[in-house]
Amino acid sequence: MRVLIADDQALVRTGFRLILEADDIEVVGEAVNGAEAVTAVRRLVPDVVLMDIRMPGTDGLEATRQILGGGSDRTKVLILTTYDLDQYVYAALTAGASGFLLKDVTPEHLVASVHLVRSGDALLAPSITRRLIERFAQRDESKALRHRGLAELTPRELEVLQQLATGLTNAEIAGRLGLSPTTVKTHVARILSKLDLRDRVQAVVLAYETGLIAPGAPRPE
Repeated sequence: MRVLIADDQALVRTGFRLILEADDIEVVGEAVNGAEAVTAVRRLVPDVVLMDIRMPGTDGLEATRQILGGGSDRTKVLILTTYDLDQYVYAALTAGASGFLLKDVTPEHLVASVHLVRSGDALLAPSITRRLIERFAQRDESKALRHRGLAELTPRELEVLQQLATGLTNAEIAGRLGLSPTTVKTHVARILSKLDLRDRVQAVVLAYETGLIAPGAPRPE
């Protein structure tokens, strides 16, 4: 696995490098701001970028947009922040980040998180996702019109997406809909493919922004 660390604090970069390399994860480069991160990603094509939000010049949010807006699915972005559940994290998720970590993360959690994100999963607990999005998401009519992929979803896929958007896990969705977890996983994969989304966090964001589910709505039975 190849990882790039983007943070303006040398001690943070060094600490994370030591933790990752101790687990045989290759740190292919470091960046002190967003502009350097974008350039390094294009040159090195890492699997995962550990991206600080607040950096001088081009910040982590803009760097994330540029990196993930290029159309490549190879690199995943994992946001580093000292702030929990704020507007910066929501902005990062809407930009395509696969999750976020607080900077006081334990070494074991950091390593596990990098592996998880690299495998294609999203690092954000469903319950946290829901609270975060309900706090900041606003319905965007233009986005609803642009996402014609919603019309391509089958009735069952729409049902799964609605359940997913309320913060349910695959196992919980399976129990609600009388399906096997494997079947739910297949539906989720098809939803992401049809909507051209990176992970389930992006699917939750889309469900709120397009009005498929409203903030504060009870979980569908």
